[in-house]
Amino acid sequence: MVRRHVDMGGSQGGSMGVNQASAVVRTPWHLWVVGVVALLWMGMGAVDYLMTQTKNASYTGAFTPEQLAYFYSFPAWVVAAWAIGVWGGVLGAMLLLMRKRIASWAFAASLVTTVLATFHNYALSNGMAVAGDPASLVFTAVIILVAVALLTYSRAMARRGALS
Repeated sequence: MVRRHVDMGGSQGGSMGVNQASAVVRTPWHLWVVGVVALLWMGMGAVDYLMTQTKNASYTGAFTPEQLAYFYSFPAWVVAAWAIGVWGGVLGAMLLLMRKRIASWAFAASLVTTVLATFHNYALSNGMAVAGDPASLVFTAVIILVAVALLTYSRAMARRGALS
């Protein structure tokens, strides 16, 4: 539950006091569900990022040598965008669970940088050829749609007063 104080205005009868009423905005049950699911979803992205960047053999063994060469050839700005996309989403989910309004900014940073990295991967390089099938494009679209949904949801919760 989030408690907000609302100034009801003015003084009465010459007194210097200000009337205040407390408006109680209950945290909706779905915020907890969305926050936990978002943290799990973003956590999977974080594991993928960490395992790829640390070249974990048990994880990267599932990729072809061409795919690994492609991943390891990303320019620094793409790796940075990927990192911000992943960790911004994790932070956004944690802030959402903490009922902080700034969650929207973290989700926005995650979305923007994910789109930048995706643009590189599919428009500026041969990501589609390396991936080998359209399923990777569909999965990438799902990632972006989830990012848009989380940003939209966090903004709606902030407007509703469920985030402080």
